[in-house]
Amino acid sequence: MAETVEPAKDPLPPTPGQPGEPPPTVADVTDGPGLAITFLASVALVLTLQWTQPVMIPVVIGVLLAYALEPLVSALTKTRIPRSVGAAIALVLFVATIALGVYGLSGQALQIVRQVPEAAQRVRERVRRQDKQPGAIGEVQKAATELQKTAEVASAQSEPKRDAADGASRVQRVEIVEPAFDAKSYLYWGGLNLIGAAGQAAVILFLVYFFLVTGDLYKRKIVKITGPALSQKKLTVQILDEINVQISSFIRVQVFTSAVVGVATAVALWYMGVQQYIIWGLLAGIFNSIPYLGPVIVSGGLAIVAFIQFDDLTKTLTVCSVAFLITSLEGFLLTPALMSRAARMNPVAIFVGLLFWSWIWGVWGAVLAVPMLMMIKAVCDHIEDLQPLGELLGE
Repeated sequence: MAETVEPAKDPLPPTPGQPGEPPPTVADVTDGPGLAITFLASVALVLTLQWTQPVMIPVVIGVLLAYALEPLVSALTKTRIPRSVGAAIALVLFVATIALGVYGLSGQALQIVRQVPEAAQRVRERVRRQDKQPGAIGEVQKAATELQKTAEVASAQSEPKRDAADGASRVQRVEIVEPAFDAKSYLYWGGLNLIGAAGQAAVILFLVYFFLVTGDLYKRKIVKITGPALSQKKLTVQILDEINVQISSFIRVQVFTSAVVGVATAVALWYMGVQQYIIWGLLAGIFNSIPYLGPVIVSGGLAIVAFIQFDDLTKTLTVCSVAFLITSLEGFLLTPALMSRAARMNPVAIFVGLLFWSWIWGVWGAVLAVPMLMMIKAVCDHIEDLQPLGELLGE
């Protein structure tokens, strides 16, 4: 009688936590070579971003300005104006607006420059008066000086005595004098920096024009190289459209909220009698794009200006508090209401991103941190392998 052979059955995968099974370890769920490759790739990416800073910063600024001016160019092309002409018109209007703003505010800027010597003199007089009437800090400094003298006497007595012919042991002290502040050298290097900034501005304008003229050229190229399948092309078009909509919406909200903060700050400063309120309102709107750090910089500058102008601590605190309150209300109420949920980012990710991009690109990194994070999140949300990173950046 032939034996019947039962078909082999695939064993069920072990379930973690079953009796007799060891708990899972890190080695069970991670791939050592994969982590090493990811780490090396991340280090290479950071070094590349630092090394290509002179190229990447103008490109990023050009992309953001192109997104901001794209609605105007699209509206002009709908009136049968060639896209190249529409891009030129939009760029000329943008440059003309900036130039008129700078020309109109140059008078107030010169007034601020003229007030610098007077402000420095008043601060110097206050320091002198404070030295004549020392407070708690002065008493602490006086006590520290007396302790230092006592320590010097004790150390001198503990030194071994030399031969009588040589006399008492004497140590010649050498005092290192730090060089004084050289304003001329700072102005010289500042002038060179302005020339370099003007050159970079011209490069950025050319990049913006080329981005506006090409339009969706790179979109068509990306769709073409994704693959021959129609489903792949449709998915790529959908992803690119959603990314464009998300980034465009973010830029519109950022521009609108910065304008609201600038106007509200200028009106509040005008009501409180602060001089050059238009420039300070403009600075508040510009620095509003830098999270956390921007409002602190504006409030600090207003504190110095208000204290010099009013010579009153209460008035100074009022001016700073009002400016900071306007920025805080915008950040907690206006921006979340206008921004879609898909485009929102959590505060920890924004703060860490601000530190990272400031370390990579310096001041420009702080300015471009939020737009860069926004673009990275928009891309990660629509690429399956990068969706965990987009989830970490989101709310």
